[in-house]
Amino acid sequence: MTPPNLTPAASASHRHEQPQLPEEKVIMMNKYPLIADHGLIGDLQTTALVAIDGTLDWFCSPRFDSPSIFASLLDTENGGHFSTRPREQTFATKQLYMPDTAILITRFLTEAGVGELMDFMPITGTDTRQEHRLVRLVRCVRGRMSFDIEVAPRFDYGRQSHELSVSDAGAVFDAGDTRLSLSAIREEDDERLGRNGSTDEGGLRIVLDLAEGQMRGVVLETGPDVAPTLMTPVQAQRLADDTAHFWQDWLSQSTYTGRWREELERSAITLKLLTYAPTGGLVAAPTAGLPEEVGGERNWDYRFTWIRDGSFSVHALARMGFTDEAVAFSQWLLDRITERREGATYPLDIMYRVDGSTDLHEEVLTDWKGYRDSYPVRIGNEAAGQLQLDIYGEALDAVYYLDGLGVEIGQPGWLAVCDLLEWLTEHWDQPEEGIWETRGGRKDFTYGRLMCWVAFDRAIRLATSHGRPAPLERWVAERDAIYKQIMEKGWSGERQAFVQQYGENVLDASLLKMPQVGFVSPLDPMWQSTLRAMDAELVSDSLVYRYDPSASPDGLRGSEGTFSLCTFLYVDALARSSRLDDARLTFQKMLTYANHVGLYSEEIGATGEQIGNFPQAFTHLALIDAAITLNDRLDAAQKGRLHRPDTGRESR
Repeated sequence: MTPPNLTPAASASHRHEQPQLPEEKVIMMNKYPLIADHGLIGDLQTTALVAIDGTLDWFCSPRFDSPSIFASLLDTENGGHFSTRPREQTFATKQLYMPDTAILITRFLTEAGVGELMDFMPITGTDTRQEHRLVRLVRCVRGRMSFDIEVAPRFDYGRQSHELSVSDAGAVFDAGDTRLSLSAIREEDDERLGRNGSTDEGGLRIVLDLAEGQMRGVVLETGPDVAPTLMTPVQAQRLADDTAHFWQDWLSQSTYTGRWREELERSAITLKLLTYAPTGGLVAAPTAGLPEEVGGERNWDYRFTWIRDGSFSVHALARMGFTDEAVAFSQWLLDRITERREGATYPLDIMYRVDGSTDLHEEVLTDWKGYRDSYPVRIGNEAAGQLQLDIYGEALDAVYYLDGLGVEIGQPGWLAVCDLLEWLTEHWDQPEEGIWETRGGRKDFTYGRLMCWVAFDRAIRLATSHGRPAPLERWVAERDAIYKQIMEKGWSGERQAFVQQYGENVLDASLLKMPQVGFVSPLDPMWQSTLRAMDAELVSDSLVYRYDPSASPDGLRGSEGTFSLCTFLYVDALARSSRLDDARLTFQKMLTYANHVGLYSEEIGATGEQIGNFPQAFTHLALIDAAITLNDRLDAAQKGRLHRPDTGRESR
């Protein structure tokens, strides 16, 4: 294979010289990178993770939920990888995004020189595609450098063998139904600057020797019929420029001009990357099996669309001005509400695949060790069949919110809403698995009842504001009955707080949503008392646990970290409760737990390490909501319109 050769384009490379939020690390060839030591790239139908040492160690194609091709993040021996790094064993790295884009840049600093790796995926658009491209450009910035490139795919979670063929244009890894091609980026008359050879396990190794200013690259493409094709430097630069312009143009739609703008925009780009463009479905995270406790069994597949997460994203994206994405998900949601599947147990499942299908059979990859021996590695998710009553409130709240923005549902949608409420009327008062998807049996969770209250309340508001036909007397009666039940059974006189489940005194951070959805006033004494109880039990120096598993067993062994989502819900609740100093300090502390490019996993461990699936959509949408709420309250306070009461509590 003739290594690629690309003349550097000043307009592109000069923009990379000013890094955003750079992170420098010395790399010593660790077996598993930290979860946080990754950046995310994608094309709006799938994504890839790139570690700070230049290893692409997670990639599924053609969709987020497709079988993996590279997955050394979960098993270094059997997962497969695509590494690009200096030949020297010790080097420092800096990783950053090209400003306002999802183009990732990894810089290598060695004694011999400075190198740069640019990773991006050209945008595929809204048409379903089997073919997806990933571009890796390698450049010597200063001095002279040699790079080792190793491409070692493992198709279908390492279960499918493949054959390798190499030509002057590149290489093909053929696994039958799936192929991966590797195309060289070079001029036709390029000098041969590298050496290549195959490995015993069907991989390909390339060595590039580059002088200052030289740039080479490869294009990886997946699909049933892909083949290597020589790409010229001009074509490669056009791809990079087009991708950058897409992201910059998309981000220019943002209407947010308040505090923490860069953090919110990075979160918005991340949510866009996690959205499947053909349907508008938002995956909870692009990964599977990353542990909530290193070495533990809490390892789940998050590559699906949860009703809950997607519904919350409507608020976050619309508040920033990204109404197209909010509307796209609302259409996905309405499709789920209006479809009537024969034999379905409930009107809605809690999660679906991005195309709306419901086959989420859970299985264990028995040959994989898991991230840092966190076994089992699961694909699929059997929690899909659980009863979680809160999803009906979250869905109706999203529909109601968009209605306020002028996006109304039609007659078929309204009839489906009425059918949903008819079912909920008969079924809201029963035990369930709850928002945290516990596997220890059904219980009467307060949060589930709270969101059932929201479902009836929002449906009543929609009916009255548009004059829609509806059994309003019955809906009002059900809404009020839920309210009374929560006040009587969801309140603990002993704890002086709203609690996780009826008959117990366990606190739960999900109830931080109570003032946000309008169930209680944020200044109500009952809520203020609840918030103080959470301060004392669930909050650890700004980080928030979702609940105490030892006090409320969830059917799983081991412990977990603090939930980043819950910390941002806490910030929102503090701001609404006029504890602005506490809210601002908590928010600023939480920002320090982001990784070097502004991304968050699901949880933060005891040492500050990011754990769980990465990056998590729920965390990033909660960051946006919390920041906007806090920003608005701070602005109002500066203008003297917001009372800031003395809580009798020292700021953290």
